[in-house]
Amino acid sequence: RFVTNKFAVKDENGMEQYFGGIAKDKQEKILNTKLLIYECEGTESEIKEWFKTINIAGVPLNEQELLNAVYSGPFVTLGKAEFSNTQNANILKWGAYIKGSANRQAFLERALDWVSKGNIGDYMSQHRYDDNINELKTYFNTVIDWVSGVFRDVEKEMQGLEWGRLYEEYKNQAYNPQKVSEELKKLYADSYVSNKKGIFEFILGGSTNMSLLNVRVFDEATKKSVYAKQTEEAKEKGVSNCSHCAIGHDSNKTKIWSLADMDADHVTAWSKGGSSDIANCEMLCKTHNRAKGNR
Repeated sequence: RFVTNKFAVKDENGMEQYFGGIAKDKQEKILNTKLLIYECEGTESEIKEWFKTINIAGVPLNEQELLNAVYSGPFVTLGKAEFSNTQNANILKWGAYIKGSANRQAFLERALDWVSKGNIGDYMSQHRYDDNINELKTYFNTVIDWVSGVFRDVEKEMQGLEWGRLYEEYKNQAYNPQKVSEELKKLYADSYVSNKKGIFEFILGGSTNMSLLNVRVFDEATKKSVYAKQTEEAKEKGVSNCSHCAIGHDSNKTKIWSLADMDADHVTAWSKGGSSDIANCEMLCKTHNRAKGNR
């Protein structure tokens, strides 16, 4: 590919040179260099092991590069021409959602992963001798277009998310891109949200699964301070230091729980605007805290 001017390489001065532009003596040296070529036959696992063995001296092959070798043929050639071509104008757009580089097969791998629902090897085996990649391209572009249509804002945390899975789970849901954008910005600005990567699935799922956000909880100093205050007041009143137990009718109505047996909870739920500070903290016994739904 290099000697047919398909791509350029950097010379000893760091300048990119195509084969046709380098000195004649260098051209002849390259053309006259003998190559050691291995022809591998055998099962998929055997061929993979061969490629790992012969590549020890070079850059280790990743899984997709090995699969490309195992299932070499027109399908892989066409797939690489589309997804592994660094000159493809779509690389920049794809890179917002996919982690990795084109020349190490990251985009091809992700396209195959999405369309095959994770069964890349099986899919490549089935389509090895296809003379087109229409299904692969169409599905990949459908996912990318869906993501960019729902989320107008491009954030660095979008890179590498499971967009194929998310597309399959939420593709039939209707979203208002403007409202999505407003909620996204609000959550990004919230200092209590510690898992920014989870924001996207949180929004897609209707903003209900709080665990995706990993909302920052109360620190130990706050817990101890609130526990001491609640416990002192509870003892004075002769009731439990868990407010939910105190209004009950069982034996726990007057029980004083130890700090280890209590959890910190938001008085006003975080999802309803409550903050994770001492003014919005109360200690509940573990049973009542875990029975409470929206915290």
